[in-house]
Amino acid sequence: MELRVHGASGSSAEQVLDRPNVRQVSGDHNGGFYRPRPGYPDTTGPGGVVLEAYRWSDLPSGTAVRTLSLVFLLPFMLCNVALWMRPTSSEGRAATVKGLCRVLALTLTALYVLAVAGVALDLVAWKCMASPPCLAGRSWLSWLGGRPVGLRLAVLSLVPAAAIGLVWWLGARPERMFASFRTPPTVTGAHQLTAVGQWDQAPLVGRLRSIHVAAAFATLDAVLLTVRAHVRASPATVTLSVLTGAVLAACVVLVCAHPLIDRPEAGRIDRVTSILRTLACALTVVVVVVVAADPAPPSTDGGLPGYGVTVARLFLAQTCLLTVLWGVVNWSRGDGGPPLRASGPLVFGAVATGLAVAFSAELVYRVADLLQRDAPTADRMATGPPLTYKWTIFGFFVAVVTAAAVAAVVAVVSRPARHRAAAAALGRDFPDAPPEAGPRLRQVEKVIARARFTERLAPLTLTYAWLAGFGMATSAVGMFGLDPGEALDRWLGIPDGLVHFGISVGSWVIALLLLGLVLGGIFAYRTAEFRRYVGVLWDLGTFWPRAAHPFAPPCYAERAVPELSRRIAWLTGQGHAVLLTGHSHGSVLLAATVLQLPPGAGDRVALLTYGSPLRRLYSRWFPAYVGDDVLREVGERIGWRWLNLWRDTDPIGGWMFSAHRPGEPPTVTGPAGSVDRRLRDPWAVVIPPGDSVPPPIVGHWPAESDPRFADAVRELADRLRRAP
Repeated sequence: MELRVHGASGSSAEQVLDRPNVRQVSGDHNGGFYRPRPGYPDTTGPGGVVLEAYRWSDLPSGTAVRTLSLVFLLPFMLCNVALWMRPTSSEGRAATVKGLCRVLALTLTALYVLAVAGVALDLVAWKCMASPPCLAGRSWLSWLGGRPVGLRLAVLSLVPAAAIGLVWWLGARPERMFASFRTPPTVTGAHQLTAVGQWDQAPLVGRLRSIHVAAAFATLDAVLLTVRAHVRASPATVTLSVLTGAVLAACVVLVCAHPLIDRPEAGRIDRVTSILRTLACALTVVVVVVVAADPAPPSTDGGLPGYGVTVARLFLAQTCLLTVLWGVVNWSRGDGGPPLRASGPLVFGAVATGLAVAFSAELVYRVADLLQRDAPTADRMATGPPLTYKWTIFGFFVAVVTAAAVAAVVAVVSRPARHRAAAAALGRDFPDAPPEAGPRLRQVEKVIARARFTERLAPLTLTYAWLAGFGMATSAVGMFGLDPGEALDRWLGIPDGLVHFGISVGSWVIALLLLGLVLGGIFAYRTAEFRRYVGVLWDLGTFWPRAAHPFAPPCYAERAVPELSRRIAWLTGQGHAVLLTGHSHGSVLLAATVLQLPPGAGDRVALLTYGSPLRRLYSRWFPAYVGDDVLREVGERIGWRWLNLWRDTDPIGGWMFSAHRPGEPPTVTGPAGSVDRRLRDPWAVVIPPGDSVPPPIVGHWPAESDPRFADAVRELADRLRRAP
């Protein structure tokens, strides 16, 4: 039997099986197994194998949910992935990286609350409702305009409270889909990827969710109490402030207490986190009531008291966390390995934080622009966004422009080397190409050169990570009340108008980025070109469990791998020999499945991977989970009945052990040297007889219809039949 598993944002079961009539034989509409419908011709595959496909593309989430999540949950997802990208190191250093990533995730939740509070409390309740020109023509705001400031803040605090409730609900909702696939640990191995199918993160996610909800409400309390303390510091305000600080400190301590919150079974820690969450919610109710009852008049100087300073201090704390994370990662990589091999926690952590900061600043900046539209200049200054957010947008603009310039330079500088390597590959593939094949050869050379740019992405992302961290650090200047234009004009001689032009352009760049994410999520289901790139990012991020941020999208591997393992174990128990074929990210699922098959099942299993990112991407970005030793264990588990097909034109997939070409000796010894098979792509550069165009360039697309794929299936099927 051949069991096919598709890649990221995969196609329908009909496309995976390459058969027009299929039926579901197991599973449900989210993830299921399909076979060609009996009674129709050509229901078997190459070598007479019985065909079956596992379709899992609906497990990460549905179309609408994924599109919205792509925008709002992307920073949370990237921060969660950063935790899993730690280098191979001792348990103590790994715990340090985990703790830093979890504290960084906690700051993202606080930033989320501060952004919504900045709109509802600073811009609307404090500034707009105190400005008659801002209230003019806005009946939905004017009814609160003449009310005491405490009442205005209390009523508008319901907006950030509702935003907290939204992510709380989103974080708890998806668990029900995977609940029936919880399995006790039955398989052990020398590597951590061995237990990928046995990850049961429900207890951990529940504890982290309670901690983050408590921190979110405590952040809202801190904003409200800062305002009240600025107006009048009463004993009640001091007491509530101490309690709020204690809640925040408890949240930081708990996310770093790995032996407690990482326990797989329920215990006292669950009651502790639940009590902390309940206390934080009750404390928020008390704070809102106290603020609403405060009759003191507000101060008219500047914005919401303490808000801009709080945001700037949070940015500064995030910068410090990223700096310490970089130091720990480099300390953990003391084995002299490649400097970029284990930089994933810093890169993804900085990108996640930078996006969260940019999205927050854009939200506040756009709402401020909407509120102060058509207002006099003096009133525009009164209802404008905090200076910290202006610094943030300008820093984001500088980071994006610099990173784009660096990327352009790298693309231009590396272009000759990439084209020389591509030309050399084509020279070996088509040594006798006729002169009329020149245009096609140049086209293929460009595709191979572009595919080789993947190896340059790591230093580029690291460059952007450093720029994003520097931008967050400079945003802290906003706490001193310095306008970006005036300060940079005075310090560096950059014209004031140019700085404000950069802020305006940076704001629109962020808005276009948000729009692009929404459109990318939509077109990922309607356009194959978008699906190839958007799906890779999304499915890579949601493959890893939520161990850092509980509001990240759910991990589909908690269901997919146990489901595949059960099916394979059942098929081998029924006497079938099973050939597993996985394309792209499907090969990652199958590698994890092979590592956790029950004893004896691997003796009747073979593996065919194609377009696989295991070596090219996963071993580089997840060195603690995917490496040469892990790949060798996969081969040993199935008796080295493994073939990997790869192409030079593929920008994602690649070789596993040896990059040799047909006719060349492998670069490794032993059975690992026989795993990789390079496919010439395209198979010809001239127009074949009976056709009007040359063969297509396949690149990363599936290969089920390729005759060389069928040959590999027959070879592995014969090896399975000959196996004892």
